Parts: sequence; C-alpha cells; structure tokens
Amino acid sequence: MTAGVISVLIADDQALLRGSFRVLVDTADGLRVVGESADGARAVADAVRLRPDVVLMDVRMPGTDGIAATRQICAQLPDTRVLILTMFDLDEYVYAALRAGASGFLLKDTPPADLLAGIRVVADGDALLAPSVTRRLLDEFASRPAPTGRIRGTLVGVTDREREVLALVGRGLSNAEIADHLHLSNGTVKTHIGRLLAKLSARDRAQLVIAAYESGLVGRAPD
Repeated sequence: MTAGVISVLIADDQALLRGSFRVLVDTADGLRVVGESADGARAVADAVRLRPDVVLMDVRMPGTDGIAATRQICAQLPDTRVLILTMFDLDEYVYAALRAGASGFLLKDTPPADLLAGIRVVADGDALLAPSVTRRLLDEFASRPAPTGRIRGTLVGVTDREREVLALVGRGLSNAEIADHLHLSNGTVKTHIGRLLAKLSARDRAQLVIAAYESGLVGRAPD
C-alpha cells in the first residue's frame, strides 16, 4: 500500500463491467486502479507484475477461471488480497474461492458503497462474506459428515478460549461482536486472533473461517 492508497487490479472478461468498476474505484478516496485483466491467466501475470493490494476477481472467465487464478495469485503474492465478485452465490464457488485463498466474496449486485468498503476491509487483512453467503456455508457444512481425526488434529495446541473465538470468527462475527459475546476486551480478542493466525498458519481471517468449518467448530446457523 503506497502512501495510504490501496491499489486495485480488476479481473473480469466483460469490458463494460471492468470499466464500471474502474470508474467506481478511481473516484473513491484512497483507492486506485492499477490495471485491468480480461481473463484468469492475464490476471495472474498482471498481479505478479503490478503487485496490487487487492484483486477484484470474477469467477467465470475463459481459459483460467477466477478460482484457479486466485489460487496462483495467493501462492505467489502473500501480501495481495483477492476479493471475489460474481453473479452467482452457489456454495461450490464460495468454498472453492476461500480454499484458494480469497479474502472475500461478494455478488456483483452489491451496492457500490458496500463494494468500496469491502475493498478496504480485505486490504486491511480482514475477511468479507456477504451475510447470505455465510448462512449458506454454515448450512452446507452442517450437512456434511463429521470431520476426520486428521482435520480435528489441525487444532492441536489451540486453547479452549481460542476455540471459542475461532468458532465465532467462523460465524462471521467482528472483533467487537466477539468481545461482547465472550465478555472480553477488544484487545484480548485481537490477541487471540493473532495467536490463532500463527498456530494455524493462516494468511488472514478468511483462512480462520475455513479452519472453523473444517474442524467442526461451526454447526448449522441458528434460525
């Protein structure tokens, strides 16, 4: 991030949408578009060349799709965050995107102000999931078989309190909401999350969400 400005790469196979996103981002304070990519392979190449803070990534693109491109970008550029934008909210896209390393997932009909806020959220290392997407993920994982011992083993060394925090992260709660729920200070919650990131070798909060799902800490979302 240069002088407080968040650099953004836009990857979408539709020129009209790329242009619309560019105008929206470039007119926002503290955000700047540094490039546009029309397919996944070009997005990877442009990301490596430009090293943006955030990539706005479409899922369905010719050749290399957005999920594969996200996986390559996150593997090569640990400081770059990927925010998935798609017309579709199908579960397989959400889960695949998070597993690939994406830090956020929003639908293309998201209000402009929410999209701009989303860019800032993921640039700061936080996770961003549309509320409807979080509910669908929780329901999907609740219907899956119980986690294997190998997956449960990924939480070895995590304390009981950290498990509580991880479960609430998986449900999409913010630090302030977790603090209120567990009657802790915001600073204490931040410390717990920092330790979870280190213990689980997670690159950001989105990876903690995955860990919460796969470890079985997160069940079906309450009605």
